[in-house]
Amino acid sequence: MTDSLFGRGKQCRSMSRREFLERTIQGSALLWVGEGIARPRAARAASQSQKLAALSIPEWKTVEAIAARILPTDQDPGAREAGCINFIDKALANEDAMILPLYQMSLAALEGHCQAVFKNSFAELSEERQEKVLVQVENGTVSGWPQGPIRPEAFFATVRFHTLVGFVANPSYGGNQDFVGWKVLGFPGPRHHMGGGTPEQMVGKQKIKTVWGDEID
Repeated sequence: MTDSLFGRGKQCRSMSRREFLERTIQGSALLWVGEGIARPRAARAASQSQKLAALSIPEWKTVEAIAARILPTDQDPGAREAGCINFIDKALANEDAMILPLYQMSLAALEGHCQAVFKNSFAELSEERQEKVLVQVENGTVSGWPQGPIRPEAFFATVRFHTLVGFVANPSYGGNQDFVGWKVLGFPGPRHHMGGGTPEQMVGKQKIKTVWGDEID
């Protein structure tokens, strides 16, 4: 894994993407892997179109760039390949619509900072500069962030959570395209759609067939 925003330090750099995800998305986010949290409206919107539903084009580009630093592409696919931005957009247009204004205010603040410091939009900055800015946002030390209902660190945590969920959630919600998140995790897909696991599969004597057609041990 590359030395990404969430892979700083020698120990993290030695982790595989799978190990990183398993350590990071424990708890509530992991429920999405097994479809533990329903998002019917977001799923319906994602199935109908990948066009923008909540975010503007500049906002889409900014959030996509943030997600790409959270889960960058290296030897494994990252947030871009998984289509995490589509998941986030559809969630903000539907079940998570109540936080869309907070997203928009925060994105405006982020863009204002980047224009003031770098004379450029966040999405157009180099990856190195993007990471430096996001570290400041994560730590709540970014300059020029207006006083208001959401602090930079809270915004960052929200995008981070959405990105991770979009990477591992059921593809019907708009992310995890081509099952890339499940492939990285080694998760074969929900078993209840396939009649559960056989006793032989449960003890490792028979390979498990994934929802995308491959077999894994």
